[in-house]
Amino acid sequence: MLEQLRVAQYQFTVEALEELRLPPYEGATLRGGFGHALRKLTCLHQDRHHCAGCGHHQDCAYGYIFETAPPPDAQVLGNLEALPLPFVIRPPQDQRPIIPPGGHFQFGLVLVGRAMVYLPYFILAFRELGRMGLGSSRAKYVLQRVLAQHPWNGGDEILFDGVDVRVCQDRWSVDYHAVVEQARKLPSDQLTLHFLTPTRLKYGGEYVEQPPFHVLLRSILRRVSSLSYFHCGQQWEFDYRGAIERAQGVEARHMATKWVDWSRYSRRQGQRMNLGGFVGEVSYRGDLAQFGPLLLLGQLVHVGKATVFGHGWYELLDQEA
Repeated sequence: MLEQLRVAQYQFTVEALEELRLPPYEGATLRGGFGHALRKLTCLHQDRHHCAGCGHHQDCAYGYIFETAPPPDAQVLGNLEALPLPFVIRPPQDQRPIIPPGGHFQFGLVLVGRAMVYLPYFILAFRELGRMGLGSSRAKYVLQRVLAQHPWNGGDEILFDGVDVRVCQDRWSVDYHAVVEQARKLPSDQLTLHFLTPTRLKYGGEYVEQPPFHVLLRSILRRVSSLSYFHCGQQWEFDYRGAIERAQGVEARHMATKWVDWSRYSRRQGQRMNLGGFVGEVSYRGDLAQFGPLLLLGQLVHVGKATVFGHGWYELLDQEA
């Protein structure tokens, strides 16, 4: 049981002071700007390129959020290529390429476990990013509002009104028990998943465009177990092999997906990275009741590669395939 797992989501509202030009799936632009602003606000050694070896790594907001280090006694999940970061930036859903002066746009933020304590740093950094300017044109904006949002019941609360920060993250976070209760409301025999942002699921050494259910489940299990271990302080004892075997009995009934090419330039690696993935709808039919909590967790924390940019975001739809 994931007793220590906590997930919270927030909505940020921004007013453009200058014309904002944003690329498709703006999560990478927001994430890059946020990282630069957070480092400027918190890093004590601006001349360093990496946090490794810094004596303040474990206590620094930037060090934890962007270069999470494993605990000294880490015994599991050592085969991960990189430790999962404890946040997801969800891009605006309306995908407008240009925001005129005076226009508004909203984006989401998901925090997991210990990262919830750092919410004020996210707010301050995104406010600072507005002063610095966003994107290649360095367009200025004002952070107007931050809401804590319950993922299912529609409740919300203002945590930042443009002036003051009021943080009460525990009230709006959900735990595994809440996820299980919500999952009881899902259809037990069929579900449709709408993938909103490019989703990168790898199986057999290749990325898939039309994912079998067991491939999706494998990705959810990897992500949830690693987030729980590195950011919630709990190793998840779970019958992974049995769940994957049962997942192979779930049938894909409808596939309406397409591959979207997407890339970004990584300053750290000094090269352009191809991070395309599939979007669209996939319907599954079978004994889905047992997988309901996992599907809801995947919806909350995203799945696959590049989730920090908002990739791998899907919604569960109830309609029949």
